[in-house]
Amino acid sequence: MTALRRYPVLLALCLGALFMIVPFLIVTMNAVKSPAEYAQNGPLSLPHGLYLDGLEDFWQRVDYSRKLVNSVLISGSVAVLATALSLLNAYAIGIGRVRGRTWVLAFFVLANMLPQEALVYPLYYLSKQAGLYDTRLSVIIVFTVLQSAFGTYLLSAVLGRFPREIVEAARIDGANKWQILVRIVVPVSRPTFGVLLVFFFIWTWNEFLLPLVMLISNDNQTVSVALGVLQGQRLMDATMTNAAALLGVLPAIVFFLVFQRTLTRGIAVGAVK
Repeated sequence: MTALRRYPVLLALCLGALFMIVPFLIVTMNAVKSPAEYAQNGPLSLPHGLYLDGLEDFWQRVDYSRKLVNSVLISGSVAVLATALSLLNAYAIGIGRVRGRTWVLAFFVLANMLPQEALVYPLYYLSKQAGLYDTRLSVIIVFTVLQSAFGTYLLSAVLGRFPREIVEAARIDGANKWQILVRIVVPVSRPTFGVLLVFFFIWTWNEFLLPLVMLISNDNQTVSVALGVLQGQRLMDATMTNAAALLGVLPAIVFFLVFQRTLTRGIAVGAVK
């Protein structure tokens, strides 16, 4: 206790980890309980065995395999495309020093501040007119633009402090703008790109409103949309609800754990800079 009092940051980290781990453990315990066991012992009791019928029933009811493929495809595509678009925009703004740089960055900040509710009808109308409604491509395009607004703002601040001496030396050696970008800027800023990739993937995975509006057919829906639609039908018991929540969040957690080192390295490099 004395150590925690002397180190408030450590205390905050412990409390944050506790608040994140405990709900996940409760959901996991209830996902492997039978409905009778849940009704008899409550949500905080330990399961006496592994009851996997809830997971299996939910998997089959929503065709989870297809929903998982859709979510991975959309989230992965958005993460890669939004990071690439953010890089190109930030390279022009941060290193290229385009005119009106402050106003351009203000525009990207404004794009991040707009609520998605205000974008639903315009995006719905435009996708209808373009013939992209109820396609995964429409959602990929929308979220690539939205996520790249934040990525551009972040990378512009990073590349704005990029050593000008390195860029000038490369230009003297005969390197053009694309060579400077590919051979110098990208290798040096790679940890920051890794952070953006992880964040963009998880943020897109958790999106619900726009995919709910833009993807109406079962073949194109994502995991988050399937969870919301199925729960709205009031056809699931408590154990199946927890099973659905577990299957919905587990892929994102696995992705985060796989790329945890990339995320930690990127944040550490940014702190050192």
